[in-house]
Amino acid sequence: MADRTPEEIRSEVSKAYASRVRPTLEAIDLVPAGTSCCGADDGAPSGGDCCGNVAPDDIQIVRIAEMYADANIGDLPATVTDVAFGCGNPTAIAALQPGETVLDLGSGGGIDCFLAAKMVGESGRVLGVDTTPEMVALARKNAAKVGAANVEFRLGEIEHLPIETGSVDVIISNCVINLSPDKDQVFREAWRALRPGGRLQVSDIVWTKPVPANVQGDMEQWAGCIAGALVESEYLAKIRGAGFERVTSTALEYPGGKGIASADVVAYKPLG
Repeated sequence: MADRTPEEIRSEVSKAYASRVRPTLEAIDLVPAGTSCCGADDGAPSGGDCCGNVAPDDIQIVRIAEMYADANIGDLPATVTDVAFGCGNPTAIAALQPGETVLDLGSGGGIDCFLAAKMVGESGRVLGVDTTPEMVALARKNAAKVGAANVEFRLGEIEHLPIETGSVDVIISNCVINLSPDKDQVFREAWRALRPGGRLQVSDIVWTKPVPANVQGDMEQWAGCIAGALVESEYLAKIRGAGFERVTSTALEYPGGKGIASADVVAYKPLG
């Protein structure tokens, strides 16, 4: 990473995700409803590239069927579920309430936004921000397809959110903050966007031991959610440093003892 600027890292990550979503975006009007590149309607994987995990093979990102086992995704089209690259389900831990305004950092094809929209109802609002134009374009098409009138997708960096100060109740994010080269700024922006008393409830990849030196500068593993991930204690310290309180984390390490874990993190912006 030493020879890569933050701008270069953002560009490389965006290109990587654009390449993953572009085939789906190009074929969106040709994909019959209810079919998926992952196989038949039952979700059985067919081995196609679009079903591949974001992370390297030895550190598997959870498959959609497992990640959203307790959520109702049966009415979401393949153009939503086939481009969901996550490590958890933030809407499952967010305890969203009707009428709340929710912001999703790195909203991708929109899966968590659409689930959040069901939870906040017609009186609520969901905003998704993503830095990859192809992702935003696909998410907007998906929103029209599923009729999500209370969801809006915006192009922008999570380090510089196109969101008004103090305008959202809850911020969610699914395996995205690790991709940022400036996580301090991400958490400062999250703090700015939240109303007093608002909450940050995210799923992300963290390390349980120091990041190996041969991994840190590997851009493929950066885009794979590995090289840019922080040690869990450092991740939480950055959240506290932005001003959040009551910061907690539940981390589940991936099998194999490599030191990579999926963490569900909760933090609150003080009322005062």
